[in-house]
Amino acid sequence: MSDRPEIDPTLEAWVRGLPKAEVHVHLEGCIPAEVVRRSALAAGVQPRDEFEFSDLASFLAHLDWSCALVTEADDLHQIAYEQCRRASESGVLYADVIVNPTHWPSWSDRLDDFIDALDRGFADAEADGYARAGLCPSIKRNQSASQAVELVEWLLHTNHPRVVGLSIDGNEVADPLSGARFAEAFRLAADKGMRRAVHAGESSGPEGVRDALAHLQPERIDHGVRSVEDPSLILELADRGIALDVCPTSNVLLGVAGSYAEHPVEEFRKAGVRFSLNTDDPLLFGTNVCNEYCTCATTFGWGGDDLEQAARVSIESSFCDVHLRQALLAQLDSYVRANPFPG
Repeated sequence: MSDRPEIDPTLEAWVRGLPKAEVHVHLEGCIPAEVVRRSALAAGVQPRDEFEFSDLASFLAHLDWSCALVTEADDLHQIAYEQCRRASESGVLYADVIVNPTHWPSWSDRLDDFIDALDRGFADAEADGYARAGLCPSIKRNQSASQAVELVEWLLHTNHPRVVGLSIDGNEVADPLSGARFAEAFRLAADKGMRRAVHAGESSGPEGVRDALAHLQPERIDHGVRSVEDPSLILELADRGIALDVCPTSNVLLGVAGSYAEHPVEEFRKAGVRFSLNTDDPLLFGTNVCNEYCTCATTFGWGGDDLEQAARVSIESSFCDVHLRQALLAQLDSYVRANPFPG
């Protein structure tokens, strides 16, 4: 991207070493190009070496196309394994990985096999020393209330140990105020102790975030960047300590923010809103977690304390178990004590 700043190698090395989590990354945006190409050829479909998108709708259409090609468990294993390997290169020790079953039609009637294949990939990556991962199955915004409840009930019945939370995503422009429709599904999840994150305030305005807060009991807001348009909402987010899972490169490429310099993450920092830095769909946006930290630090003049705080929020707001969270926070504390910020 033309406005992506040049990153100082010393800063980059420090950020790579900084222990952190990633809590907003979609499995659909983590499919290696070789898997897409191999799957397309096997299906007799012309591979796309490149694709163009102008907005969220065209981007989501590409996800539907690429995910629909994946029919083999071994490919799911590779996708999961490679996601953890790449995340580790940025110093990510744990990731909450969002997966929306509606993008994967070949697996719609065998979700058990779908999650088992991903679980094996994540487990093998962890065994090889790469980042750990939990799965956050996601409701699509245009689904019905009964479909959402059905998914939650299935997740609760299956009780797969790899599943750590519930999400909701999709095109907010097409259906910005859908919270009431999914309130029952999220109430059921909350009552059973399932963790909850909600996409809101990306392509919808601050009213999308308010709708999520009113109906869905979110512990985190994925994106939430357009909250900046409502000062009273900013104050509420800060007061309630609800973290925003911010994805700067995604927002710039999809036109939510005009440039990195115009991205509202700096306003969130100044207002005391808790946030983490994430990639959203790293392989499709050509980014990684280290790049997101370094780009924000360079663009906004952040120091070590600011980057440490983003990493701390990423771990504190993650859906990993309490023992792993405590261990990761201890690693973060040890790192910043032993490695002064190079600024």
